[in-house]
Amino acid sequence: MGGARLDRRRFLGLATAALAGAACRGADDPVARSGSSTSASTTTPPYRLDPDVPYWLQGNYAPVSEEVEAFDLAVTGSLPAGLNGLYVRNGSNPATGSSPHWFLGDGMVHGVRLEAGNARWYRNRYVDTPLYRTRREFGDLDAGAPGTQNSQSNVSVFEHQGRLLSSGEVGWPYALDPTDLSTEGATDLRGPAGALGANFTAHPKVDPETGELHAFGYGFVAPYLTYYRIGVDGTLVQSEQIEVAGPTMMHDFAITDREAVFWEFPVVFDLDAALEGTGFPFVWTPDYGSRVGVLPFGAPGTDIRWVEIPNQMVFHGTNAYRDGDEIVLDVNVQASAFDPAGDPPGSVLHRWRIDTSGEVLSFRDEQLADRWMDFPRIDPRQTGRPHGRAWYVDFTDTEDEGMLFRGITGVSGGREVTAWRPHEAEHAGEVTFVSDPERGNGGGWLLGFVYDRRTDASSLVVLDPDDLVAGPVARVELPQRVPFGFHGTWVPAV
Repeated sequence: MGGARLDRRRFLGLATAALAGAACRGADDPVARSGSSTSASTTTPPYRLDPDVPYWLQGNYAPVSEEVEAFDLAVTGSLPAGLNGLYVRNGSNPATGSSPHWFLGDGMVHGVRLEAGNARWYRNRYVDTPLYRTRREFGDLDAGAPGTQNSQSNVSVFEHQGRLLSSGEVGWPYALDPTDLSTEGATDLRGPAGALGANFTAHPKVDPETGELHAFGYGFVAPYLTYYRIGVDGTLVQSEQIEVAGPTMMHDFAITDREAVFWEFPVVFDLDAALEGTGFPFVWTPDYGSRVGVLPFGAPGTDIRWVEIPNQMVFHGTNAYRDGDEIVLDVNVQASAFDPAGDPPGSVLHRWRIDTSGEVLSFRDEQLADRWMDFPRIDPRQTGRPHGRAWYVDFTDTEDEGMLFRGITGVSGGREVTAWRPHEAEHAGEVTFVSDPERGNGGGWLLGFVYDRRTDASSLVVLDPDDLVAGPVARVELPQRVPFGFHGTWVPAV
């Protein structure tokens, strides 16, 4: 696409920004490295090969061209026998080999099936959207897909009531077949015709007690924000439009055991930038302001209460929960995003406290850590409740190598307590917590993809959250490189 102009309809089809950790950068630290591979060369090649090429088109950001499958994968270490299911992760992988931004490639899922201590298979598959099919066959042309299918479905995957679903930033989710990762098609989640609206978030939340799925969609035209509650059988039981002033970027939100929590910041859709097609079409607009809103479950959208906060940007929240009259919410905060004047690096962990006891909400903010990190994950059984522990991806930013995924940091009680620092040539992406009944007391494992630039190869690693420093208890060798991506999930075998 390069500098080619985009008309408005084409942008609405293509701008499904996978905003996961967009501006996260970080500083390395002297934590002891562990769990490193020793079979590769000791020479570490530079990561960023050409400073004149966009970072998302080279190294391990670059797309892979083939959909492959492999069976009975080699394992180093010992896979826990209690891991019986599918680990799958989504990401941006442009079908043409090029895209104007990392967030604007076609969705590609990578999955590994584990069973009885064995790695049965690996597959990677494009999410078969109309946008993907058009670009695959004709290049960067307007797909002309219906609005609800206007999604690259490249941000996340999630499981709800036995269904594996892929989601982008706009459009409906796509159902995938967990047996082979093939695309079954866009889905309205079995709701009444037209009730779901045109857009659905990449970060829905499952209430662990009720099984209900909470989600939202934001749009480029009104209604700019709509909240959804989906029943345990997959049907849409509530849809509420929430009034906001304009088309701002809302990548994530949170729930407690009784309410949904939204955050809105001055990253505003810019139609002129979209029509130019030369940059990302959201712009930092400080005059718009920033705020946090609280909407009780079951209440109409007009019941939302907002509190103004200082300007900042949050892509991802860790979790929210009630502490008496206060909502406690851990988030990864950046000073700004998509600022034409330049964005400061870094995304650091903060804790917000929102007091709901009075007629007017009050807000307090505390920075919990200095480390630059994002892509938070918790035990999903603690969603909306005190989570105790959380795990984050560290990022490094160096002049020679650009933005790099690094290791995994474990946080307990809001404070960093442990970390896995792999070899300097290895780069760990987001991890997913998977419970294991054989461990007892809510125990489990952390699963995620790791890239080794010494060998230009990737592996699936299994980490013990109780002993991160020890490194992987098992590595599954994969038949091809897995590019840096966004969000994953675990689908238990049935």
